[in-house]
Amino acid sequence: MSKGLVGCGLIVLLVGGLVLWGVGIHNELVSLDEGVNTAWAQVENAYQRRADLIPNLVKTVEGAADFERETLTEVIEARSRATQVQITPGDLNDPAALARFQQAQDGLSGALSRLLVVIERYPELKANQNFLQLQDELAGTENRIAVERRRFNESAQGYNTRRREIPAAYIARLGGFGEKAYFEAAEGAEQAPQVEFNFKRQEQ
Repeated sequence: MSKGLVGCGLIVLLVGGLVLWGVGIHNELVSLDEGVNTAWAQVENAYQRRADLIPNLVKTVEGAADFERETLTEVIEARSRATQVQITPGDLNDPAALARFQQAQDGLSGALSRLLVVIERYPELKANQNFLQLQDELAGTENRIAVERRRFNESAQGYNTRRREIPAAYIARLGGFGEKAYFEAAEGAEQAPQVEFNFKRQEQ
């Protein structure tokens, strides 16, 4: 076998090895990217669960005598704004889009918190069995939101770290793998909101 053929064979093996190496990194980035998308879907599911509970909350509160309509309207409008902000997989590369989503959700959290303060003035609501059930469901949902946000950030961090590493950074650039934005909690929101109606507490 001539030296030329041997040289060509080595070149083919080298090129083939580089191609396989690049494909492997590309596939890893694809997998990590899909993991981020899946984690975000879980975040959205948790927020949607909260949104789905609010109509029941409003309906129950409306049954209380002389309940402040302005407070209920604020919750209804905040829910509407929150559900109108949608995030696509492509938006996960846009910190501004994620910030808009978060702002809308934080607005709903604030409206719910103000509603809970008002509820303290209505003993009949705190004895309502529907509220007792909503207390548990909302508290569980808020905890799930916090958990899913954390998992999303962990997935985004793992993806972002991998795409910045050498030599994966070159493959990421060629493959169009952009950096993922993080879900940043509002200041003072390290803990899940405390959804406490205190229904079981007896009036003093």
